[in-house]
Amino acid sequence: MAIKTLDGKKCLITGAGSGIGHATALGAAAAGAQLFLTDVNEVGLAQTVEQVSAQGGTVSFSRAFDVSDFDVVTRFADDVHEQFGSMDVVMNVAGISAWGTVENLEHRHWKSMVDVNLMGPIHIIENFVPPMVRAGRGGHLVNVSSAAGLIALPWHAAYSASKFGLRGVSEVLRFDLKRHGIGVSLVVPGAVKTPLVGTVEIAGIDREDPRVNKFVHRFEKRAVSPQKVADCILAGIAKNRYLVYTSNDIRFGYWWARKFAPPYEFVMQKANDQFSKFL
Repeated sequence: MAIKTLDGKKCLITGAGSGIGHATALGAAAAGAQLFLTDVNEVGLAQTVEQVSAQGGTVSFSRAFDVSDFDVVTRFADDVHEQFGSMDVVMNVAGISAWGTVENLEHRHWKSMVDVNLMGPIHIIENFVPPMVRAGRGGHLVNVSSAAGLIALPWHAAYSASKFGLRGVSEVLRFDLKRHGIGVSLVVPGAVKTPLVGTVEIAGIDREDPRVNKFVHRFEKRAVSPQKVADCILAGIAKNRYLVYTSNDIRFGYWWARKFAPPYEFVMQKANDQFSKFL
């Protein structure tokens, strides 16, 4: 059953210690959600919990850990489910970024992008979505990808490997989970004013180079706020919207790249419905 309101709903948010995750936690709390929060940054997570509580929101459970560690995610999920049961909404927001051309990217860049941005959400999905299915109450899954998960942005090969992968997972689950009343939203932000902008590693590039600083400044001028992204996410859940855009430039770019989407979506849903008959 589609989630029309977050009031009273159990909502898990990763990456809640800063940026989009922090803003989404505050927005969800204001809408009446019962929050379950995590972030790798223990200090940032504690600050979010404190701020939510100060504004009258409810954080039922929080723990700092790295979503790329499957065993740690599983222990967290076991503890949450033992005390509170299954979630109603699961939001994969946590992510990292590194840019660079292929001759400058190192193995650690490729591996960290996939470990955190793709396997992290998969670990959350593995542990939290099946209990939602078994509970039979419907619900919603949110995966924060990127414009780099839709179109080929320069220097984004490693980052896009993870974000295109998350898009693929989301697109399959969109059709698969419909029969269980669980909606799926794929969030595809362009530029966002988060701490990630100032800390993103650009392989082979001196971040102190004035030309680089000028480029970053231009990027920031086009960026939307984390609050704007959070508002789009919450509206996307309420409207059971699959693709959640945060700016019109990305919407136009993807439309231009893939303007024959409706027939494709129709066929994919029919194919998924047929496969479900074997279950």
